[in-house]
Amino acid sequence: MTLQVHLVDGTYELFRQHFGQVARHGSAGPYDAAVGVVGSTLQLVASGATHVGVASDHVIESFRNDLYAGYKTSAGMDPVLLHQIPVMEEALIACGFTTWPMVQWEADDALGAAAAVAAADERVGRVLIVTPDKDLGQCVVGTRVVQYDRRKDEILDEAAVVAKFGVPPSSIADYLALVGDAADGFPGLPGWGAKSASTVLAKFGNIDAIPQSAADWGLPGLRGAEKLAATLRDQMADALLFRTIATVALDVPVGVVDDWRWQGPTAGFAEVAARLGAPDLAARARRVWEKASAR
Repeated sequence: MTLQVHLVDGTYELFRQHFGQVARHGSAGPYDAAVGVVGSTLQLVASGATHVGVASDHVIESFRNDLYAGYKTSAGMDPVLLHQIPVMEEALIACGFTTWPMVQWEADDALGAAAAVAAADERVGRVLIVTPDKDLGQCVVGTRVVQYDRRKDEILDEAAVVAKFGVPPSSIADYLALVGDAADGFPGLPGWGAKSASTVLAKFGNIDAIPQSAADWGLPGLRGAEKLAATLRDQMADALLFRTIATVALDVPVGVVDDWRWQGPTAGFAEVAARLGAPDLAARARRVWEKASAR
């Protein structure tokens, strides 16, 4: 038996649903995005998914805020979205989906941990991490653990990660440490951009292995190499901190693959769906379950 596992970034899906509805209709109701996430997760099952886990940022803050004061917070986040995070989680659980609401960690960490668990299960043929988030590129392994961007209907395997960033998955955290990540709130190192970071890391693999002097890099075509080397020497502590922040934690308790098999909506889902103003969602979930259980 060969299994395929789908690991969904619920926080990203909530944003995608909300802004997609705003773009289409000019506004979105107080629960529309949460309902949309449940509907899109049901669509995965309707399309053949069997083992599904959804990770969410129950609170935006995490252990990384203790490491770096500038790390992203919930400040300034749209209240409509913030309010719907626990609503989405409740609805997904009532619909029978394995859901990981993160407090100490982030959704990315749960996704990475689950991908590692799934990859260690010999029954699993492929793991799809359902998010375009570049942080998860570090969890890609060959063609077996891949990212899936639903909006673009695009698969990102290891070769695609290298083509996109110029470095393999094992160097993604180092790459982000150098170039920064505005979405996560850390700046990287001054002067280091995508081209310089990918060029240097493609040769040395990680920050620790980069020689202190650019004369030892063997990259004569790299502009401003000595200045880049000086910046790295002077700000190595920051670079290592940013790499720690950018590294997906794999010690999140997520259970085992068998836990993630969808067994249909719970008895309480109809009440939850009605409360969210989407009573038809319960009937849809029952239809999807009937078809899925008949396969």
